[in-house]
Amino acid sequence: MPQEIPTLDYNTLRTWSVFSYPELVKELSSLFISSELIPRKELNDLIDSAFRRFRHENVVHLARLKNGLNVLELWHGVTYAFKDLSLSCTGQFLQYFMKKRKKHVTILVGTSGDTGSSAIESVRGENNMDIFVLLPKDLCSQIQELQMTTVIEENVHVFIAHGNSDEIDEPIKELFADADFARKYNLMSLNSINWSRIMVQITHYFYAYFQCTPSMDMTPLPAVEIVVPTGGGGNLTG
Repeated sequence: MPQEIPTLDYNTLRTWSVFSYPELVKELSSLFISSELIPRKELNDLIDSAFRRFRHENVVHLARLKNGLNVLELWHGVTYAFKDLSLSCTGQFLQYFMKKRKKHVTILVGTSGDTGSSAIESVRGENNMDIFVLLPKDLCSQIQELQMTTVIEENVHVFIAHGNSDEIDEPIKELFADADFARKYNLMSLNSINWSRIMVQITHYFYAYFQCTPSMDMTPLPAVEIVVPTGGGGNLTG
């Protein structure tokens, strides 16, 4: 977790206002990731790699509707879930550190549908990590279930469990609570509590603001009202 939340001055906001979505992700990430942790050029390369598989040339697109209403399209990733944006970056960061430290990590994910497939796509085929996904029986859409159960990779392990997504989180929490077990298998999670996901999702709001604001030369800067459809608040935390 960050020790402090940085404050941005007007000149920085004005400079950033013309940036693309990937450029904003790089700038915002560099506020929280020091060059000692990941050198800036390598950070930029990781983020470029993360967005390489997105279908839209801008990665994220703002659709302009009537009466000042806009929709920020966050569904242009591999699995069509907004979580592709943050998890694709998290997967790149994770691969960077695992290779650098020559370590193996075991990723545990409980899902209600979209987290599982997005997490799988972010780390599939990587030698230094295994991902175990629990999905609730008969509670995911067919497309979501197929996105998870048809990935044929040595490091991807998917299990269907009885109960809803909250109930299948319980055994995962128990494993993390077992300090010896967690240490032995180097456990980690890619669920919404992972800070790097929140960090990347901050960009949604900056990008939306800059796209909706007619001018950055106004004083005070105009307000933009953002409505977030959310299940557990992960996106909203950004």
